[in-house]
Parts: sequence; C-alpha cells; structure tokens
Amino acid sequence: MTVESSEGNPYDVFAEGYTAENEANLINGYYQRPAMLALAGDVSGRRILDAGCGSGPLFAALRDRGATVSGFDASAGMLELARRRLGDDADLQLARLGSPLPYADDTFDDVVAALVLHYLEDWGPALAELRRVLKPGGRLIVAVEHPFAINLMHRQAGRENEYKYFDTTNWVEEWTYGDQSAPVSLWHRPLHAMTDAFTAGGFRIRVISEPEPDPAAREVFPDSVAARSRFLCFLFFVLEAD
Repeated sequence: MTVESSEGNPYDVFAEGYTAENEANLINGYYQRPAMLALAGDVSGRRILDAGCGSGPLFAALRDRGATVSGFDASAGMLELARRRLGDDADLQLARLGSPLPYADDTFDDVVAALVLHYLEDWGPALAELRRVLKPGGRLIVAVEHPFAINLMHRQAGRENEYKYFDTTNWVEEWTYGDQSAPVSLWHRPLHAMTDAFTAGGFRIRVISEPEPDPAAREVFPDSVAARSRFLCFLFFVLEAD
C-alpha cells in the first residue's frame, strides 16, 4: 500500500487490523480480488509483479494459479504479514510506487496494481516505472476507487463545492481498525484524467470494467447484495504496454 505522510506509513500503524478486515469483506474479498483475478485470466507460467502487495492476498491467489509472482509495498508492517502468509522465499521488496523500482527493464508479463494509484497525486512517475519493468505487450491490470463513487460520497457529505468531479483533489480520512487509527491521504481525479495518464504513460486501454461481485457474495452478504447485482465502488482497467 503505497501511502505515506510526514508521520510515516499509516499501514504500519494498523497493518494487523486492516489485513483481518480485508481478508473476507465484501469490497475486497468478494469484489476487488475476484475481479482482478478474472481480468488476469490464465496466469500459469506468467511472471507477475504485485505493485502495492500489502499483506499478500492477491500475490497468493496468483501464485496458486501458477504464476511466478514478485511484490513490493511501502509498508514494512504489511510486508511482514505478507512474509508470514507467503513464506520467507517469496520475492518481496520494500519500495514505494512512484520511485525507482528494484527490477530490471522488461522483467514482467503482467503488473497488478490493486487500489494503490489513488494514493498518488501524480501518476506519471509510477506509470513510467511500471511500463519500464513490463515486457512490450505486457499487461497492467489496475483497480482504483471509482471516480463517480468518490464524487457521490463528497456530495452526500455536503462537500461538493470543495471536491468537484473535474478537479484532481486531495482529502484525508481517519481510518480505524481495531484500536489503531491513522490519517490516510487519498486523491480523486476524474475518469478522463485517469485515461489520459495511462495513454501518456505508454499504455493502450484494452478493458474498462465495472463488474458484479463474486456470486458467493449474495449468500455471505445478503443484505448488501441481494437486491442489486452491481454497485459503485471500484473501477478496473486492463492496459497493454506499447
């Protein structure tokens, strides 16, 4: 999770609580990760980089499907949990998205970046590094917070004059997991700013997806899912490196 402040990485504060919540909740366990895996498809034999791997649930799922996976994260606390999950031989690096990455050019067939880009004001340096480590024709599979959902959230909170859809704006939320809390800085940008950044970074947009949750979510979360097949939450892209 590539998010830092002058006081350090908030994920180091609430790593244990965040991971416990993330494992099997609706939006991560039954929506974001299944969608990323479906977009990745058959990954057997592919070399994949998990950018902002956190405690490693997506890394583990891709590895179980036959991929050779490497991962990095800016949070030492999250990486420690990833090592517990994945084993000491897992290729995990402490690195921050947007800074130079410890991988050679043209190393990976795919990069997955699940819910990390929206921590960055400027996507340019991050996308340039991800393009560098991808093989020509390789895929970047991305999940970000849906810009329409974020705009709706601000409107419902009465902040529509402060956070306008067509502006790139920053806000800070206090996240609490268990008895641990820390401020988290996030960036909203409109859809066209996202697609412009991808094309400027040397990627072709192959897929834009607003998927349904995993079918099992209807049984596990009947009150949240039964009455609707889709909901505004995250937006997914499959991009191809030029």
